Amino acid sequence: MRTSPTQLLLCGAFILSMGTPAQDVVRMPLIGDKAPSFTAQTTQGVLNFPEDQLGKWKILFSHPADFTSVCSSEIFELSLMQDEFQKLNTAIYVLSTDGLNSHIQWVKSIEELRYKDRSSEPIRFPLIADDRMEISTKYGMIHPSANSKETIRAVFIIDPESIIRMIAYYPSSVGRNLEEIRRTLIALQLQERYDVLTPANWAPGQDVMIHSPASLEESKKLKAKKGDNLYSLNWFMWFRRLD
Repeated sequence: MRTSPTQLLLCGAFILSMGTPAQDVVRMPLIGDKAPSFTAQTTQGVLNFPEDQLGKWKILFSHPADFTSVCSSEIFELSLMQDEFQKLNTAIYVLSTDGLNSHIQWVKSIEELRYKDRSSEPIRFPLIADDRMEISTKYGMIHPSANSKETIRAVFIIDPESIIRMIAYYPSSVGRNLEEIRRTLIALQLQERYDVLTPANWAPGQDVMIHSPASLEESKKLKAKKGDNLYSLNWFMWFRRLD
């Protein structure tokens, strides 16, 4: 009796599943998933995430380690941008696998820095202690082939309903462009408010795009609405000016 390729695949999957305990399998959250909940100690007290900030956008940053050069430059820049994020109804959270005492000392050290002829602002966002790596594991921030004990640089943008809307990963050697993260946040908020899209290299204040018509009838309806705030380059690329 011949065995079909499908039977072989099913057999292989069964063998793999037998060798991997179910409790050890952690599926990283994806865009559109509910943000995993956790309770943790932070530099701002106990945090119940994301429940403590329901109704707000949230950005969760992970860092490889405290007192490292690239991470310190990012926290410094975040301190200067925290008011901008607050105006965007967004709470910032920073996580690493170091302990709370280390976080507290690191914050104090960063607040004493001068960088590019600027001083740090007092850091009002919490740094989350994850020395047991439980949160990092939940969020897929530990990439063992890169480092089994430190998180990579991850970014999660989470909406007011606690749904993950953006995920980005960076290697430990590359600092993040925080203006790009801010730009992405603004684009997501516009999409939520107006149901629009943003083209390549879009910047806040520029025209946005609308969904392409799905039929000839829809295209005719759009053409009838053409005006100062609605224009097209062709039938499938429509732009909108936001007042």
